[in-house]
Amino acid sequence: MTSRGTVLFDLFGVIALPQPLEAQAALVATAGTPAPPFWDAYWRLRPPYDRGDLTGPAYWREVGTVLGTRFDATRVGALIDADLASWSAVDEEMVALVGELAATGPRLALLSNIPPELANHYEQHHAAWLQHFDVRAFSCRTGHAKPDPAAYAWCLRALAAPPRDVLFVDDREENVAAAHAAGLHGVLFTGAADLRTALREHGVSAAA
Repeated sequence: MTSRGTVLFDLFGVIALPQPLEAQAALVATAGTPAPPFWDAYWRLRPPYDRGDLTGPAYWREVGTVLGTRFDATRVGALIDADLASWSAVDEEMVALVGELAATGPRLALLSNIPPELANHYEQHHAAWLQHFDVRAFSCRTGHAKPDPAAYAWCLRALAAPPRDVLFVDDREENVAAAHAAGLHGVLFTGAADLRTALREHGVSAAA
C-alpha cells in the first residue's frame, strides 16, 4: 500500500475515547439498577441498536425489560443523554493525526459501530474533522456492524477500492482479523505513536 491508498479508521477506541469510569457510573446511576446486570443488558442489546434496527427509545425500553423494570419517557431521555455524553470525548492527538493525513494524500474513511443518536451527535459536534473522511460507514446507516464481513464489503463498494489498497485501523483484534479475512491490510490500534510507526511501515506518511 502507498500514500495513494485509503486508511479506514474505526472511531471508538481509536479517534474517540472509551467511556470514562465516571461516565459509566453516571449511566448506571441514571438507570437506577445494579451495575453488573445493567452492563450485561447494555452490551447484549447493543448490536441491533448499532445496526439501526432500534431507535434510542426502543433500545432503552428493551434494556429496561431485560432488567425487569420500565423506563418512562423522562428516564429514557436521560439515559440517551448520558449515553451520548459517555462516548463524546475524542483523542486530540488522533484528531491532529487525521488532519495531517488529510493534508498528505491518503484517502480517509470511517467504519464505526455506532447507533443513530450518536452518529447524529458526532456530525453535529465534530464536523470540522469528520469532513476529512470521504466515506463514513456508520453501522446504523449501512445495516452492517463489525466484524460482519458485510461491513467491510460495504466500505469497499463505497470506496470503489480493491482490498489491497485499504489499511484498516481498529482497537479490537476480532475486527482487525475480519478485515484481514476480507483482504484488507490491518493494524491493531494501541496508541497514536505506534500508529504513526505502522503507517510509515505501510508507506503512508503524515505531515508531522
